[in-house]
Amino acid sequence: MDQSVVAAFVAQALARETGAPVETKSTHVSLLFLSGGLVFKLKRAIVFPYLDFSKPAFREKACRAELALNSRAAPELYLGVRRITREPGGLAFDGPGPLVDCIVVMRRFEESSLFDVMAREGRLKPAHIEALATAIADFHSRAQHFDEESGSGVFAHLLDLNEDSFAHCGIFTEKERERLNAAFRRELRSLADLLDGRALVGFVRLCHGDLYLRNICWFEGRPTLFDCIEFDQKLARIDVLYDIAFTLMDLWLVGRRDLANLLFNRYVSDLSRTVADMPARIRDGYSALPFFMALRAAIRAHIAASQAQSGDAKADAAMEAEARAYFKLAEDLLAPCPNAMVAIGGFSGTGKSTLTAAIAGDIGTPPGARTLNSDRTRKAMHRIAPTDRLPPSAYEFSITAAVYLRLLSRAMDAYAQGHSVVLDAVYSTEEERAAAAKLAHDCGAPFVGLWLEAPADELRRRVRERPHGVSDADLDVLEGQLQRGAGRIDWIRLDATAPDLAERALRIVRAAIAGTS
Repeated sequence: MDQSVVAAFVAQALARETGAPVETKSTHVSLLFLSGGLVFKLKRAIVFPYLDFSKPAFREKACRAELALNSRAAPELYLGVRRITREPGGLAFDGPGPLVDCIVVMRRFEESSLFDVMAREGRLKPAHIEALATAIADFHSRAQHFDEESGSGVFAHLLDLNEDSFAHCGIFTEKERERLNAAFRRELRSLADLLDGRALVGFVRLCHGDLYLRNICWFEGRPTLFDCIEFDQKLARIDVLYDIAFTLMDLWLVGRRDLANLLFNRYVSDLSRTVADMPARIRDGYSALPFFMALRAAIRAHIAASQAQSGDAKADAAMEAEARAYFKLAEDLLAPCPNAMVAIGGFSGTGKSTLTAAIAGDIGTPPGARTLNSDRTRKAMHRIAPTDRLPPSAYEFSITAAVYLRLLSRAMDAYAQGHSVVLDAVYSTEEERAAAAKLAHDCGAPFVGLWLEAPADELRRRVRERPHGVSDADLDVLEGQLQRGAGRIDWIRLDATAPDLAERALRIVRAAIAGTS
């Protein structure tokens, strides 16, 4: 259907309403008209294997669903729906005449606040990602639950849709398609019991469904999720990990493995506090993450491929390149990856958590290592926020011993699910360090123990000057550590002040993994 007359009407109406110029943007399913502080969003009259916007009534239904569903996470962005009707004098909004089309009315935000733009320009920081992890975990905790028997059946259907879409996009060869399809089917068979188990206990929920970086913006001081899937709730009625896998995959593609790993770790910690106790394999679902991320990449690949047929040679070449990049990423994410257990110890101020954040995304199965921090674990055990302070009694020997046991238990769970682990704690005693090494040995994991050290005065300066964060350690705590010492250290010693600390640590870990492969 030619919507040019409708588009002209929408643009003119918006200009009259705002008194400002109108900018038009196009996505694969919508036309966006932006002016002043408003956006009018018009569904394109198109049909794909996964949606049908061919009739005005279908588009109106989708607009109303978009308003209702997006109001869950972004009520401040979505203002309403307007019907476009045919009246004696021409097109009008919300008249009594027959329906011609429909638009969603939104508040406008700066394109520079989109997470994909922020990532591309180097403005996306760990603080944004930490806030995003909390926002997504909160959204998922409130989302409607569905106790289903076949979580794997949902993904079998998605693979069917993918295969059909790839067959019609015309970019990838039959051999390429068959290779990727076979890899997906193998992985789904291996994960079927896990996916079914998670579905039975409520991890299938009415999610966002399209949570890639361009559908997240920094709005009024917080991350805001918008433009969720509205045209087919079956595509959004998914495992919560599959929802966030889109964001993880997108960060992976743009080279921000560190941020993908941070999002993964903060999200699973936040969400786990909202679910009932259950077997770790079902609760965590880590084994499914590479498959979920790869499936998200494959979907983006065939969507980009479908957009590479506009007739504009330059634009089509760019979309084909994007499609191929996503296709390759999907294959890479499905490839086997060796894992390891890494423990990073050292007195307060040595930068253990900083080093952990720098290397974890580059270790093992995507999206990198599960990071387990003693301070966060201790505060979770006391049911307080990571940045809240604990009283001195929370650091008594018996509680510290329980914290280190919890770290080992969670490390064993994560490694059993096919992920690397980085343990981040002081590890000031020989017994604590020996226990970490023994766990790795018992799990059959390559183990690397790294001991960070720096001159005492440098540690004092760091502890004195660092802003308040997760650690409660102050100068008195540090002085106690320095006085007691750490006994005999058989871990690899690294200078915590070295500018290439992260690079050296990664080389050591990779060498340990290669030595056992």
